[in-house]
Parts: sequence; C-alpha cells; structure tokens
Amino acid sequence: MTSRMVCFRNLVQSLRTGSRVSKLKSSNCYTSRTAPSVQPVVEPSPCSYKVCAASDDDYANMDWDNLGFNPRPTDYMYITKCFGGGSFEEGYLSRYGNIQLSPSSGVLNYGQGLYEGTKAYWREDGRLCLFRPDQNAIRMQVGAERMCMPSPSIHQFIEAVKLTALANKRWVPPPGKGSLYIRPLLMGSGHVLGLGPAPECTFLIYATPVGNYFKEGLAPLNLFIEEEYHRATRGGTGGVKAITNYSPVLKALGRAKRRGFSDVLYLDSVNKRNIEEVSSCNIFIAKDNVISTPATNGTLLEGVTRKSIIDIALDHGYQVKERCIPVEELMEADEVFCTGTAAGVAGVGSITYQGKRVEYKSSDGCLSQELLSIYVGIQKGHIVDKKGWILEID
Repeated sequence: MTSRMVCFRNLVQSLRTGSRVSKLKSSNCYTSRTAPSVQPVVEPSPCSYKVCAASDDDYANMDWDNLGFNPRPTDYMYITKCFGGGSFEEGYLSRYGNIQLSPSSGVLNYGQGLYEGTKAYWREDGRLCLFRPDQNAIRMQVGAERMCMPSPSIHQFIEAVKLTALANKRWVPPPGKGSLYIRPLLMGSGHVLGLGPAPECTFLIYATPVGNYFKEGLAPLNLFIEEEYHRATRGGTGGVKAITNYSPVLKALGRAKRRGFSDVLYLDSVNKRNIEEVSSCNIFIAKDNVISTPATNGTLLEGVTRKSIIDIALDHGYQVKERCIPVEELMEADEVFCTGTAAGVAGVGSITYQGKRVEYKSSDGCLSQELLSIYVGIQKGHIVDKKGWILEID
C-alpha cells in the first residue's frame, strides 16, 4: 500500500513540475490564469493510476459532516481543445483556477455549451469508483451533435474523468460522507461574431466535494407545480444537457423557494397539463405498485439515474411505464419521487398545484426507499453489480 501511495504522490509531483513541455499550441482565447500559456501534458508512469484507500492524513482539511452542495476549489482540472471540428487533442491537468475566454466566444455570446455530472466515491473496502460514466459520455455526444460541437470520444471522456478524480483524490469524502461531484463542460470557446458554431471548442472537467443536493437532506421534498413558466418546448434542447436549459428556470425556482418549496415541477408547454421534469431532476409516480415516469420525447432529459432506477425496478418485478402523465393523475398517486445524479433518489412529501396541497407516502418502507437502497447497495458493493455499472479506478 505504501508503494502505491508513493506512486500517486509522484504523479501529483509530476503535475506540479511538468513532466515535459506541452506540444499543444496555446490559444489566447482560452488559457488558465494560474498557468503559463504552454501547459504541461501529463504522461503518467505505469503506476500513476494506482490508487489505494485514503487514510485520515490523506484527506483535505474539511468538515465532511456539513458539505452541502456548494462549489469548493480543489487541486486540478482537466483541459483539452478541438480546432475546426476535428478531434480533441491530448488533454492535460492544470491547477484549478479561473479561466480566460474571448468576449466573442461562442459560449458567452450564443450559449453554445453543454455540461455533464457524475460522481467519484470511496467504497468501504478502499476502492475509488465511478457510476456509469459511459452513459454521461454518450449523452454528451448526443448533446454535442444537437449544439453543433465536436465531442470527445467515449474513451477520452472516461479517461479524463478518471484522471480528474485521481488527481483530486484527497477531496473525495470518506465513505458515507458524500462524493466528489465531477462536472465535465463542453463549450464553444472560439471567436464568433455572426451567429454560427465556434471554430474552437474546449472540453474541461473540474470537481468538488458534495453532500446532499437538497437542503432538506434526506427529508421528503415539497414541490410546487409551475404554470406560468416552462422549462422546455418541443423542438428545443430540453432533451440534452445544454447550459441554456437551466438559467431560464431560475426565476420560477427562486420564487418557489421564497415560498418555502424545495423545487419546481414543470408542465408541458403545449397542453399545460402533463408533468415533465423538476428543475434539475426527473420525476416518477407510483400507484398500486405500478411505476410511471414521463416519456423522453425531446423536452426532458434522459437521466442516468432515471435509466438506472427503471432497470432496477424492472429487475425486481415492478411494472414501469414511460408515458404522458396528466397532472390530475399525479395528484392521485400513492408515492412520488425524483431522481438525478446530484439528487440521487429523493422522496416527495407534498406537491402544491393551483393552491391545493397533496401529501404522499414518504416513510421507511416506501417504494422509493427500496429502490434507493438497491441503487446505493450496488454503488457501495453490498449488492453484486451484474450489469457492469461500476467502474473502479485502479
């Protein structure tokens, strides 16, 4: 174990000094303020990806019991670029810090950008793991095609996520305390004035330790159904993780939170009667042990957690339907819960619609708790991973 830890420390030391000078051409529209324009490219030695369980001395100095879901500067971020619609260059790690963008970059002027979210976490047996990062890579490719950007290959995406997690290993919370939230970004970083795709794109990954997404922690959520504003429309980008999907919900979300609600549930923009999605997570209902969730018809995101929960439910004998769900049917459900990478599986205690508040089952023994237990059990290794969802970083 000692030799493996030395290997990792050697990797970190090599990142600080630079194993060799980058052959990548620098670009004045996207450079790190904390590093020279010519960046070091990391070429790990054969033992560089070795990882062993962290001792107390290896963790960052933090209050792991009160993480919440807030950004905290860590040690490193991953960067690579693509020019003229070709392939992404070999990426490198840079010290975490602010970045520079041209005022005429595509992401600043026209919102040409995507993001993903996945997590790295420690198991009790000392293994550092990721959960289905290939699905995030595939979803980014789908989103990139929609947003007219090149995307990294699935292999490059996964390797970049692994490298980012490993370089920030000391920020991964102890088992049971949280996880290292990893945020891949794909953006049009090149100069553009007339409306069109940016000639240069940047793929960047940063990471931060997090606890529960909702301030309620594990307590049931209280949702408000929004009728004035809509999250997405048919033919838009609601089905991909475009950055432009999220800032438009802030007004409705802020208004709901000021009234004491946890989050907002949106209706379809055409009929204004079918439920679609919560601000940052998918929604499920259960009635008479039949599970239903809105179908992914281009206006809502096909979440990785959503997909996993559907598979788990089917494997355990539940009937699952992906379909249109009228709001009236939601108000008569036995149980409601949300899913997402950040949120996990979160039970809903109440929903308010047109001044009427309906409460749902949210105690131990509920369906959502059963599904959450299986989901977390697979991640922690307490339940055999028969589907190959867990990726160990070794």
